[in-house]
Amino acid sequence: MSKSILSVVLLGILAVSCQQVDKTVTAFKKDYSSAMTLTTTQWDSLFATYQEPAIQHRRFKHHEVDSLVQQHAQKGVLQVEHIGASVMGRSISELTYGDGAIKVMLWSQMHGDEPTATMALLDIFNFLEGSSDHGDSLRNLLKSKLQIHFIPMLNPDGAEIYNRRNAQSVDLNRDARAQQTVEGKLLAARADAVKPEFGFNLHDQSIYYHVPETQNPVTISLLAPAYNRDRDINDTRGNAMKLIAGIQQMVHRYVPDAVAKYDDTHSPRGFGDNFQKWGAATVLIESGGLKGDVEKQQIRKLNFIIILNALMQIAEGSYEQYDISEYERIPFNGSSLLHDVYIHDLEIGSDSIPLRTDIAIRRAENTVGRDYFVRGWVEDLGDLQESFGYDQVDASKLHFVQGKVSDRTITSVKDLSRQQAFDLLKQGFMAIHIKPGLMGNAEQFHNLPIQIFSQPNFFTTSRIDLGGTANFYLADESGKLCFAVLNGYLIDLNQPLKETFKNRVL
Repeated sequence: MSKSILSVVLLGILAVSCQQVDKTVTAFKKDYSSAMTLTTTQWDSLFATYQEPAIQHRRFKHHEVDSLVQQHAQKGVLQVEHIGASVMGRSISELTYGDGAIKVMLWSQMHGDEPTATMALLDIFNFLEGSSDHGDSLRNLLKSKLQIHFIPMLNPDGAEIYNRRNAQSVDLNRDARAQQTVEGKLLAARADAVKPEFGFNLHDQSIYYHVPETQNPVTISLLAPAYNRDRDINDTRGNAMKLIAGIQQMVHRYVPDAVAKYDDTHSPRGFGDNFQKWGAATVLIESGGLKGDVEKQQIRKLNFIIILNALMQIAEGSYEQYDISEYERIPFNGSSLLHDVYIHDLEIGSDSIPLRTDIAIRRAENTVGRDYFVRGWVEDLGDLQESFGYDQVDASKLHFVQGKVSDRTITSVKDLSRQQAFDLLKQGFMAIHIKPGLMGNAEQFHNLPIQIFSQPNFFTTSRIDLGGTANFYLADESGKLCFAVLNGYLIDLNQPLKETFKNRVL
């Protein structure tokens, strides 16, 4: 594996001047085995030091990012330029770092509901402004070799309502050819002005893709987009493939067997495909899923690491060590088999017509301002033996039990602690009434393991139906309640409560 001269300096093992670094980098291109890579501990330390504390959740707004961008402008390390505005007049900024010969362009959140890389870019801005620590050598290398252009939020109107498309309901990533939108024209104009040699198209993908032949969700999906329908490989696309081969090795160090390739069908409308055609070796990075990382803070960290590492490899030329065949061995995303909850072989039939089958459950997110709630529903049932879930259970010795509604009425969500709600759940009560008219707006969302309703009635799931609700129990042969499926969350009633719930008062 390539060893980076940079980390030698970072570790303090060698003290070399910038001039010596340049000489060693030149030699490094001829002998990839001569340098050291940063350890995961060192990368962890860099991220912990520079993570932007103002953004900790996915549904941040344009004004929050813009405020941080203006703070960076005042520091003067990054050149900040207002390059245009969205349909609704929200500012779009570009931040530039370095005065090297190699130009790199990165753009994020052209889909408003795909914010993971935007968070990572904010962390990278903090890092680039750092000083007097072990990151100085990396900063100096990037500054001297590269000219990096960042557009952290291309679709601020979509981000405002956590929506994929822009304010005109156009998918910006399908507007590279026609350039009908102001945001699409802006990105194309910046590509023409900068003429980057490398491009990074930063997105989020569905958390339900899996790595083929495994039950692992795809945490990072990568692609060197095709510049023509035949998916030919020229030097430009080949360099993107080599860079991706290095990226997937870095991800593997943190999350083994969690990388796949995005569909490489050529899209003449797509920006990644066109950047590749325009001569920029373009890498698509899609942030996917990781169990327990609901707000994608761990995947944010991965983005910080793999983007900085990729920039370092571009600066050094060390991506050249990888072979295109390594890229081609990365499997494509698998789909349709991963669910939020998978229940295998559950008895759900009646005394007269027995039925033991598999159940797949999905939780759909519903955005409200800066927050969201989920609605769990039955996504599929039948023979699903190839399926799996973020949470799953073998129910071959279990059967379906309908939940009960408590006859108690509360006046506030605060009347119940998580433990009290969990105790009710373990007793077979899936829902409790809250007195209407007394609940404040701040109480509409809750993290309690019980359904809270203000309407006159609430009905737990009486039978498993396709597209139906997911509020029921799994009991053993003696009738003991073993698991609850509450609003699409699988809860083990015999274990301490660990889940974080995103429920809403109904």
